[in-house]
Amino acid sequence: MREMYWGWSVVAATLLFIWFAAKFVINKKKNVGGERSSVVYKMPPGSRGWPLIGHSLSWYNSVAGPHPPRFVHQQALKFGKIFSCSLFGKWAVVSADSGFNRFIMQNEGKLFQSSYPKSFRDLVGKNGVITVQGEQQRKLHSIASNMMRLEKLKFHFLKDIQMIMLQTLGNFANNQVILLQDVCRKVAINLMVNQLLGVSTESEINQMAQLFSDFVDGCLSIPINFPGFAFHTAMKAREAIISKINRIIQMRRQQNLSSKEGDGVLGRLIEEESLGDDAVADFIINLLFAGNETTAKTMLFAVYFLTHCPRAMKQLLVIISRPINGEEELLTWQDYKAMPFTQCVIDETLRLGGIAIWLMREAKEDVKYQDYVIPKGCFVVPFLSAVHLDENIYKGALSFNPWRWMEPENQEKRNWRSSPLYSPFGGGARFCPGAELARLQIALFLHYFVTTYRWRQMKEDRMSFFPSARLVNGFQICLTRSSCLV
Repeated sequence: MREMYWGWSVVAATLLFIWFAAKFVINKKKNVGGERSSVVYKMPPGSRGWPLIGHSLSWYNSVAGPHPPRFVHQQALKFGKIFSCSLFGKWAVVSADSGFNRFIMQNEGKLFQSSYPKSFRDLVGKNGVITVQGEQQRKLHSIASNMMRLEKLKFHFLKDIQMIMLQTLGNFANNQVILLQDVCRKVAINLMVNQLLGVSTESEINQMAQLFSDFVDGCLSIPINFPGFAFHTAMKAREAIISKINRIIQMRRQQNLSSKEGDGVLGRLIEEESLGDDAVADFIINLLFAGNETTAKTMLFAVYFLTHCPRAMKQLLVIISRPINGEEELLTWQDYKAMPFTQCVIDETLRLGGIAIWLMREAKEDVKYQDYVIPKGCFVVPFLSAVHLDENIYKGALSFNPWRWMEPENQEKRNWRSSPLYSPFGGGARFCPGAELARLQIALFLHYFVTTYRWRQMKEDRMSFFPSARLVNGFQICLTRSSCLV
């Protein structure tokens, strides 16, 4: 099966380059600026790369490996941290500059707008908070933020998350071999569908986990809706997920569950008169996608990094292995806030293996920045990971070092809501509304996993960030139940 998958990958890659070539020819004829092509712009310096394919191969080779900004760093050494190159058949401006990245994010909807490939737009839906523009985006973002505000985390999510963690992580046997990537995906899906949809049965969780795995794999694929292609499989998965969401919506309407009674995102959305069922379904699938990807992959990468850093693992265990409230009690909000090293582990995992490694934007008008003018319609890529892995900003940038976040000089950088040097949740109008919830879920997962089990890695592995963040072999480990249980 794996050989067949890679065979199709080669075919897909070939078709991808043909598609790039066609778009390159079309875009070259159009030129950026349309009828204003006689206008001379001082674009950031750069090169065209290979004929037709530009720099797309080099870009792919970087993001498909453990060091995604390698290509960006190489270009930055030649041309500066803001440079031009040819990507995906488009002439693009790419930024490894923290100030310009923040400028782009802070001007979302004003000077720049989100710009995603067709495969991504079709899968997340035209009404989703990730892709929608303007007033509708602000409205949906506000609804999501309200549903995940601090009071909800303290008094509602905290208990539910722990019950799901205990249920999902408590049944592994001694010497059981697992793929942690699959386990983390199942945990994250369980958390999200429970909170958003009220779904909690084992069979439904397993089915949703597989559907979302197929869904995510198609988000940056060639948009060919034909059997055997990742996009086709992803679209089928989307149809199945939407069908499940619509059934729950109809059940909620028939039972007349208001947002207050349902006390969840779906209940609130049903009450929004201006949102039809299609818009509600797209919104939910956006939250499921965003929450699952961020939470599941950060859980996975955190355990991966800790496995290769025994010193950090030992310090984490010393801090959290003791029963804080007594053996049978769940953790309180105060217990959660009293896990400073756990937060350092999460911050370092997000810096090294953050899911939002780059953003896709388009200039809405001619944009002047420093000495450059970026023309309307130009593809703009703020590469957040290039800042996170910049040796000039973070000493030993490629090493897992959670202690760096205890150093006084890094405290200002650490403010992920406002720091231009650390943006794991994006910024501006599209700042991730579930950032605090994700961090809570990850911290509780680490608490229950590392205090319940010890493990040994069974197979070599490495990170990859294309078509989605993952460990290429799923992180196969053998579990042993710990004598130090929570």
